[in-house]
Amino acid sequence: MRKAIPYGRQNITAEDLATVVATLQSDYLTQGPMIASFEEAFAQYIGSKYAVAVANGTAALHLCTLALEVKPGQKVITTPITFAASANCVRYCGGEVVFADIDPETYLLDYHSVEKLLEGSPLGTYHGIIPVDFAGRAVNLEKFKALAEKYNLWIVEDSCHSPGGFFIDSNGNHQNCGNGNFADLAIFSFHPVKHIASGEGGMVTTNDEKLYKKLLMLRTHGIVKSDHLYTNTIEFAGGDTNYPGWYMEMQELGFNYRLTDFQAALGLSQLKRAEEGIARRRTIAQKYEEAFKGKSFIKGQSGVVEGHAYHLYIIEVENRLGLYNFLRTQNIFAQIHYIPCHLMPYYRQMGWKEDDMPKAENYYKHCISLPMYPTLTEEEQQFVIDKVVGFYN
Repeated sequence: MRKAIPYGRQNITAEDLATVVATLQSDYLTQGPMIASFEEAFAQYIGSKYAVAVANGTAALHLCTLALEVKPGQKVITTPITFAASANCVRYCGGEVVFADIDPETYLLDYHSVEKLLEGSPLGTYHGIIPVDFAGRAVNLEKFKALAEKYNLWIVEDSCHSPGGFFIDSNGNHQNCGNGNFADLAIFSFHPVKHIASGEGGMVTTNDEKLYKKLLMLRTHGIVKSDHLYTNTIEFAGGDTNYPGWYMEMQELGFNYRLTDFQAALGLSQLKRAEEGIARRRTIAQKYEEAFKGKSFIKGQSGVVEGHAYHLYIIEVENRLGLYNFLRTQNIFAQIHYIPCHLMPYYRQMGWKEDDMPKAENYYKHCISLPMYPTLTEEEQQFVIDKVVGFYN
């Protein structure tokens, strides 16, 4: 039997292993120098001023909603075609999630659907938007930024699928996903199937110094350790004329959302190969696009798109369940991304139901994610293509 071909897979090299081992043998396993090194390198790669490393992508989203002070009952718009955390982070703060439909051509949050929601509600009804760079395709945030300014909204860009992705703005410039030029905050994930793998882990990027400092505090229990930030008197802190070295203050209710040094070391090592990985993903995408172009069973596909980071390569087909099951018999473990969030039982109990998001629901009936990762060989990819075509023939 041929070895399994998953939809995504990490690539751990000898250099990665050596970097992690060196960190494990250092003085720090957590809260050490590798965290800052990873943050600085990642911010430079993305093009943002600041980056804050955290425990995972979900923690990154939660910290964003905390830093933006989402309150109970506040409404936030997002897409139903995403991993549930993109919506759940709003609920963690007691906010209300409002889904808007997708653009069936891009699979991304549809600008016009969002605009319609905003135009049909009194000013102040909505507080934020969480667009998702789904599958690695960059949302045109320039357009969403104009909406946000008009309606006084913040933007959190969920870029978990798209480090290295970009869109072209109205001036013809490349705008990297997460660079902070249009979104208040952006988040990334370092889960094993992502472009940069550190086991778990995440990152928040921003150009806003105030939000950056708040994120740093919230990821560490809401605690600060700096003389100029303290609010208690020196006498209460137990010092004479200075705060003692052991002193710290918990000023807000934060969380332990820190990344370890050895995870940061792995992420930093992987970051060095980021562009190489993106290039390979785009080559794989081009071969898929050419192989399926014009095929009668293809209803849609990711295609070749400038700036796409290709975390996933998606095709839309008839008899999706039949294809999914057949591929598994061939040891090809394609995946489905995603069951629409608004149809999850948790969100159904809030009143969401079938036919609320017709474009997203139609996409879900046909979508399947094919194997997409840099170490996928040409022979393996051709095998996948042959099996997909053979199933329909």
